[in-house]
Amino acid sequence: MTSAVTIPRHGGTGGRTAVAARARQVVKAYGTGETRVVALDHVDVDIARGQFTAIMGPSGSGKSTLMHCLAGLDTVTGGQIYLDETEITGLKDKKLTQLRRDRIGFIFQAFNLLPTLNAIENITLPMDIAGRKPDKQWLARVVETVGLADRLRHRPTQLSGGQQQRVAVARALAARPEIIFGDEPTGNLDSRAGAEVLGFLRRSVDELGQTIVMVTHDPVAASYADRVLYLADGRIVDEMHKPTAEAVLDRMKDFDARGRTS
Repeated sequence: MTSAVTIPRHGGTGGRTAVAARARQVVKAYGTGETRVVALDHVDVDIARGQFTAIMGPSGSGKSTLMHCLAGLDTVTGGQIYLDETEITGLKDKKLTQLRRDRIGFIFQAFNLLPTLNAIENITLPMDIAGRKPDKQWLARVVETVGLADRLRHRPTQLSGGQQQRVAVARALAARPEIIFGDEPTGNLDSRAGAEVLGFLRRSVDELGQTIVMVTHDPVAASYADRVLYLADGRIVDEMHKPTAEAVLDRMKDFDARGRTS
């Protein structure tokens, strides 16, 4: 059994933000010898608690791999991943499954709703499976935050794409996870529905204190975040705080231009 590893706290700065997750010298490689491909190349990153972090980069930069490793969905070749003070690298499968279920929320591009269940049943399903009763006050607040109060008895086929993704967002929030990971969560939505969902994610950070990490290729989606991390060739090469869509787009153009000239 792997025990929790205590990370030394930074003291004396007063204003330092607590860290929800961190990677230390993380390497992820596929294959061996000449066919070896390095997806993550000694990555160090801290994910601030109670903030919305976006991860961006060109196709093949390692952004989804980084998210999957931070979330315990993929193993690392080297280095350590911590969720709060627990080192998750090296946890046995059963412990890792339990940790993901109890402490992490997920929102994917595909809504992953069960068609035979209505909205509220889909929202509480992970807790039902785990044998946990939802906190009724919290659940009501989540439902109100994502604007689903009048749609709870509807099945997925009776909901628009945007409403279905809002159900998925509520499902991720309902169990009060320490951190939520989103992989292109608005990728299947039109711009209006996408803006709705991103607005709810933003509100969940501002009003519910949630921590969110989102992989996206969309500068508009990234502009909802507090901080944008840029990956290229498996490394974090830049970051931006308080991003705007225009600033993110300009930065992405810079990377594209560098890629063509290198």
